[in-house]
This record gives sequence, C-alpha cells and structure tokens, in this order.
Amino acid sequence: MSSQLETIINAYKTLAKIPSVLSGRLTNNGHRVTSKWQVRNLDKGKPTKYNIEYYLDDNLKVIGQSSFGSDVSNELLSSISPSESYRAVIREEKDKKDVKKQYLEVWSKSTLTHSIDLTAVDVHGDVYADSEFGCLNWSSDESAIVYIAERKLAKSEPYIQRKNEDKSKTDGSGEAKETPKKGEEFIYRQDWGEQLVGKYLSSIVVCEVDTEKITVIEGLPQSWCPGQVRFTPDGKSLVGVAWETEPRRLGLIFCTNRPSVIFKITLDGSYSIISEGHSVRSPKFNRNGDLYWLQRTSGGPHHACHELKRYNGSQTTTVIPIVDTDMIISNGMFHGLFCLSMPSRCFASDGRIVITTPQKNEIRSYVVEPESKIIVDISNRSRACSTSVLDVLGSYVLAVCSDLNTPAQLYIAKLPESGREAEIQWIRISDPIEAPTSVATSKVEYLQLEHKDSKDDVKSFTAIYFAPVSDKKLPLIVWPHGGPHSGFVNAFSIEAALHSMLGFASLQINYRGSSGAGQASILCLLKNPGDFDVKDCKLATDVALTRYPLDPNRVGLTGGSHGGFLVTHLSGQYPDTYRAVVTRNPVIDVASMFNSTDIADWCAVEAGFEFKESGAVSEVELLAMRRCSPLVHVHKVKAPTALMLGSGDKRVPHYQGLEYARRLKANGVETRIYMYDDNHSLSSPAAEMDNLINGNLWLLTHLS
Repeated sequence: MSSQLETIINAYKTLAKIPSVLSGRLTNNGHRVTSKWQVRNLDKGKPTKYNIEYYLDDNLKVIGQSSFGSDVSNELLSSISPSESYRAVIREEKDKKDVKKQYLEVWSKSTLTHSIDLTAVDVHGDVYADSEFGCLNWSSDESAIVYIAERKLAKSEPYIQRKNEDKSKTDGSGEAKETPKKGEEFIYRQDWGEQLVGKYLSSIVVCEVDTEKITVIEGLPQSWCPGQVRFTPDGKSLVGVAWETEPRRLGLIFCTNRPSVIFKITLDGSYSIISEGHSVRSPKFNRNGDLYWLQRTSGGPHHACHELKRYNGSQTTTVIPIVDTDMIISNGMFHGLFCLSMPSRCFASDGRIVITTPQKNEIRSYVVEPESKIIVDISNRSRACSTSVLDVLGSYVLAVCSDLNTPAQLYIAKLPESGREAEIQWIRISDPIEAPTSVATSKVEYLQLEHKDSKDDVKSFTAIYFAPVSDKKLPLIVWPHGGPHSGFVNAFSIEAALHSMLGFASLQINYRGSSGAGQASILCLLKNPGDFDVKDCKLATDVALTRYPLDPNRVGLTGGSHGGFLVTHLSGQYPDTYRAVVTRNPVIDVASMFNSTDIADWCAVEAGFEFKESGAVSEVELLAMRRCSPLVHVHKVKAPTALMLGSGDKRVPHYQGLEYARRLKANGVETRIYMYDDNHSLSSPAAEMDNLINGNLWLLTHLS
C-alpha cells in the first residue's frame, strides 16, 4: 500500500467515527432531551443509530444523561404521544428465514403495551419512512395513530394456469376470497423515482390503539398519493399533502415543484381541499387549530423560494412571502424560505413560529410573529455556523449547530419574550465532539463575488473557502454543488474535512441559481446552465488564486450531479486551468438524459423551455439541451478524470458517465470508471468509503 493511500484511509477512518445528529425532542416541560444520533459503522457496513438522553435543571444546565447510547438502528419511525405517556415505534426486523417484517409497537413508560405484526396483518404494504411521504402521528386523545404505507396490490395470475378448483368462496375466516385478476401480473407500475424506488401508490393507515384495529382510510381520489398526514386537533379528521400521479409520476425526492394539495379527510372518508393549484408541503397545526404550510408555484425549477401560508378555517393568508432578493428584518437581511420542511413541532406557547432555512452560506433559524409578521434571526451567533431547529416546546428551543471546523452539537435556549428574541442565549448540552486538529484549525472564509461588468439582472454569488494552516502554497479543489438549486453551507462535512486533512484547500461555490439567495437568483439560471454557473466557478477560481496562498499549477475539480455537469464543463472550457477531475454521476448530455431520467422536466426547464410530453418532439429544444451540455467540450479536455457512477441511479442514469468516459479515452485522456451498486447519492457505506478514498487518491496523485 502506498503511503498516500494509507494516509487517506487513516484520515477517513478517523472522520468516520464522528457522529451526526438525526433528530431531537424536548419532554418534561423542556427539562429532558431525547436525541437520536448516527455514526458510520465500517465493520457492519451500515450506520448505527442510537439514542442519548439529557436531563436539565431550571437554568438548562445538564445535570445527568444516559450512561450509554441505546441502539435504535431498526426503528424506522417513532413518535411520543401528546401527554408523553406513550411512545409509538415502527420497527423493521428480519425473521429466522431472513424475511423482512415490520411491527407497530406502543410503549408505556414501563413496558411494551402493544406489538402488532403489520406484515402478518397484511392490509397494506411497507410503511413509508422517507422524508417526502413518511409520518407517525398521534391523535390528541392518544386513542389512535396514523401513518403512511404502500397500498396493497390486488392479486393477479396468468391467463393459463393449472390449479386445484376450490369451490369455497371464503378464506376460512369467513371473509370472502379475493378473486385474482388474470393477465395483469406484468403491467408496468411507475414508482416515484430516485430514492423512492418501489413506492407506487401510498395509503393512509390508522391504528386504534386499544383494539389494535388497523384501517386503511378510503375516500381520496385513486390517482392521489397522500403523505405527511396528521390528525386535526379534535382527532376526528386528518390533514395531509397529496400528489397527483397522472399522467405520470416525476421524481419527487429533492423536487418541491410537483403539483400537490393540502387536503382534509374524515375517518369515514369524506374529503375536502384546503389548498390547490400550487406545490405544498409540511402542514402543521398550532394550538388554536390554525393550519400552516409551505407553498410555492408548481412546475419550473426543482427547488425555489417558498411562502408560509396560514389557514384559520375560513381564510388563507400569507405570513412570509416569496422574497425576490432580500428583505430587511429586525436584525439583519432575510432572503426567503428555502427549507424542505418545518420542524415537527415549531410553535412556541404564545403562537410564535420557529423555522429554519438555508441563507446563502449558512443555515439560519428565525422566530416569526404570525400577526405582525415580524421576523427575527435567533441563530447561534457565538461563531459563524449553521443552526437547525429540531424541536420547540413551550418557550424552549432545541437545535443542532455545526460548522466546517466543528462536528454537530446539541444546543438549547429559552425563547425571550416578543420583541427581545435577538437576545436569545444558546447553551450547549451535548458533550463536545472534537474534529482532528488540522480540521479544527482550518481557515473558513466567505467570498462575496460579483461580475461587475455584466449586464445580467443577477450578478453576484458566494463561495466558501476552507483550507488547512500551512506555510506552503496549497493545491486547490474547486467544488460546485449539485441541484443546481441547492447550496453549500458552513456545516460539518466529512468530505470537506477529508480534503483539509489531506492538505487541500477547497472552494465550495454557491453559483447563481443556488438556494438561499432569493428567488431572482434561482430563476436567473434557467436557460443559462453551462454559461452563468460555469462563469461563476471560473471567476471564483481566479479570485481564490489571487487572494490565497494557492498553487495555480495544482487546481483540481470535484462535484456530483449538476456539480458533475459543471466540473466536466470547466475541464473542457478551461483545459489549461484544471489539472485533475473527480466527478460523481455527472450530467453529460441533457438531450439524451431527457428520455431516461426520472426528472425529464429538469432537462427542459433548465434549458429554458416549458416541460411537455404531448405533441411533436421539438428538435429545437433537443438541440438547445445538447448545446448547454459538457459533451460539447469533451474533445478539449486534458485533465485526468475519474468517474464515480451508480448503477441504480434513476436521476442521472450511469450511461451518461460511460458515454463521456468513452470519448475521453478515445481522445487519449487518462480515465478511470468506478461503478457502484447504489443510487444517485452514492451514500451507502460501501460506496461512500470507496469513492471518497479513491477520489482523493486520484486528486493527490495528479496534483502532486
């Protein structure tokens, strides 16, 4: 083993031991915190999830905590009842024959009171635990629990099949037998795409706790897929989000632009629509019964600025509007809501709302007064970092804070009275977790960049520079994010930390089109991919090389998805600037991707066209997609290029990378392909470990 490779492996093993916070909840009037953490388990080849509890005094100081973490890796979902008397769990295990089974458990504070084998009950398919559909919610009187599961598929059989003729019309329990449908076992069923594979049609399921009766709630249109469901305050109805499935499903994960409605349905199946004609998500009730949710226009870019809506039973109003660029708030500037959801509990006892959203280079948290619509930044300002609220109870707020130098830590604060929110004081409650010294001491600096001579409506963007302390000129890794409508924030990242430990400076670029900088920035990239975003990355590179102690002869590129689109553009358009490339599942040819991705609308909208599949195929649109693609510049590439591809990628099918690699090799460019049995994110433990180690080895080798 080479010394370089051994160094990378040891650095990765060190970073893999650093845990991250998944969730947290306040109980006992804010004096007890239950937190869920996750750490990479390299020997098991999967993450280990565990709970830690903290007990606080009246001054929010920790006076005790659980002696050891409690492994909860097989828990898919959990929910504490309103009175904190019970805890519901959806658990997934394998039986002695290695067959997957799911259970619904209800625990009192002293014992397991109910355990229901949902697989054996067989009234629905697998329970959904994903971020788009998944939920587990108690009724206010604690008599029932609601969750989302796959709708049970009707039985089918071949047209010709020899079988015993059983004249009995029942299954032995008195229930009528289901008559299989002939010739329908091979009908194509479309799922919800990337990371939602196998999820076709969801259903709402209610469990009556005392009787253990499981009921699938009927009444919604058959073409609707419901999710994010919760009981109304009176417990007589349910409210949730439903997505339309016709004429087709487009990929849903990371896509907030899908047409959807907020609906209300009674337990006997009578439904009504509260909000329609938009894209909606994350419905939440306050203690007065007012309903809040996030809303944006349907279609268009996959992610964009949202507004916060409020429905009081008769009228819908806007609490926070769409922000074009920025708006002045009481203690700073606000660039709009770009969060994918609100905290499960986000209301203080006096009705104020606590919400978290990306804002340029950080994740920030705010308190909003719904009547006056005053917004105050309550982020942890003890240092430049990201603050994400996990839970709100009474006047207490639980959050996780981290930055590029510091792993995730739990903090708690008491929300000051209205008008004094900016005086909030955050107190750390989790044990300090130290990053390696080279990471903890690395320099973090925000770059505010602008194309000063440009006539474009949006000229500015940002970047984050992260570099270890060194008396020598460092190699630079230029790193644009994917999306394109997402963004980098100053939060702990194993990939950024690994770059630092290996002696690389990294430049994380929030080019125009990134989230957290207002709606105008999002929209300006449409029709301009491969142009605006590429120019931004090159300008950021030039500024960094001028401003920092960097070696201009050792500049590399890394990025995945749209970040892969950009690094392959950059290596083609500026072949003498960038000397090595590592790219994960890159978009190479938008035109050919249009016919195979789960997000065909992305290809059209980013290229500047309305998405439609009816009518004739437009050669003009296909040509525009091709012209904005990195494939156009492949013949100019000089930099050795490594491609990390997922064989199960539904978002950017792996043949995109294979096509690019074939052309690179034909042009004499040193090329290597890694193929993983994984999806677009390459986040499975085996794939992550291999692509980070091999990717950094590639950069070290070719930038040495």
